[in-house]
Amino acid sequence: MTGRRKHEDFIQQPRRDRMYEEHVEDPYLERGKPAEPAVCPDCGVVFHKGRWQWGEAPEGAHEHRCPACSRIHDRIPAAILTLSGEFFATNRQEIMRLIHSKEEREKAEHPLERIMRIEERPEENRTVISFTGIHLAKSTGAALHHAYQGEFNFAYSDRDDVLRASWER
Repeated sequence: MTGRRKHEDFIQQPRRDRMYEEHVEDPYLERGKPAEPAVCPDCGVVFHKGRWQWGEAPEGAHEHRCPACSRIHDRIPAAILTLSGEFFATNRQEIMRLIHSKEEREKAEHPLERIMRIEERPEENRTVISFTGIHLAKSTGAALHHAYQGEFNFAYSDRDDVLRASWER
């Protein structure tokens, strides 16, 4: 036996190059799954086979508010997209049609991704849209950027766990 010490034996050493996933605490992501089948009493989305989906609620389904309706009820968005600029002001109707169309397509596949509220702020020349999920906000901003160019930025705030995005042209 050689006189190797443990700190020289690389097989025994723990790896220090692993990437650790950031821990973001979202109070609207439930720790456990609701009892199946479950139906949201507010929007009618059904929890079945481990996910929320649109469809008919089976007889005897438990009532359980979905995470999107919980956010809407508590008025706490997951993401906020601010739209501004001269181009937006003059083409507002067309841009809002694109946004609603994007939401409809996304919501059909992912029922927890919805627009919560659209707030007009004419004194600031901007419109603020609140979303129940971050993916719809990011994909909406990206769609606006793709269709109309302009400047699209987003940042996730650790302070209040909200994705803040803006599009301006």
